Amino acid sequence: MTLLTLKDFGVTRRKREVLRDVNMTVDQGELIGIIGANGAGKTTLMRAAMGLIDSTGHSSLAGLPPHARGRAVAWMPQSREIAWPVDVETLVRLGRTPHIAAGQRPQAEDFAAVERALLRMDLGALRGRTATRLSGGEQARVLIARALAQETPLLMADEPIAGLDPAHQIATMRSFADLASEGHSVIVSLHDLGLAARHCTRLIVIDKGGLAADGPPQEVLSAARVRETFGISAYFKTTAEGPIFQPLEVVA
Repeated sequence: MTLLTLKDFGVTRRKREVLRDVNMTVDQGELIGIIGANGAGKTTLMRAAMGLIDSTGHSSLAGLPPHARGRAVAWMPQSREIAWPVDVETLVRLGRTPHIAAGQRPQAEDFAAVERALLRMDLGALRGRTATRLSGGEQARVLIARALAQETPLLMADEPIAGLDPAHQIATMRSFADLASEGHSVIVSLHDLGLAARHCTRLIVIDKGGLAADGPPQEVLSAARVRETFGISAYFKTTAEGPIFQPLEVVA
């Protein structure tokens, strides 16, 4: 089942062409990492694909009515600001909004979805804490849990592991991999190429306004591609414990 289709897709912002001629599909069971240098257009691609900003060409999500889109895709933006001093469980429950009709109270399936999200993000002990009083990393996990509670076929997250400690970075990527194995798909923008290589089933490189590469990590993270896109050399090896990617030096 195809969860997202982009065809001849492009974005122009403030009279500057940010993206052009993007063609891609996302099917069930994928964990896709969007990678590229700062300012390449990773966030723009995801926001435009969901119809949050204007675009040209075709996106299968952008034209959906808001309520239907909320059942099709969950979005976690890069911003980590939590505005209201509510407890963690209440904030995570907001992820169920697309599934609850106006005036309706949460049902058993909504509470169950919240429990699953809290468990995935190791937040059980924090469920009663005021979200605004948590550390930045804890708040990030709460916002990921809110997106997970939405239980949509597709989850899109903009730098979801930024600010997390190493253990929770790995745990979060494993949670995304688990979602993919259950038949959902996840698209995440990442700067940590090591975690991208280790956990993603597919990597998409955004460079010079378009898709520069799209495929398995071992193919996308070639020495030539890494040098051209990121200006670095790197060590990449597939081992018995999985892929290992380590940036080494800045190159001219």
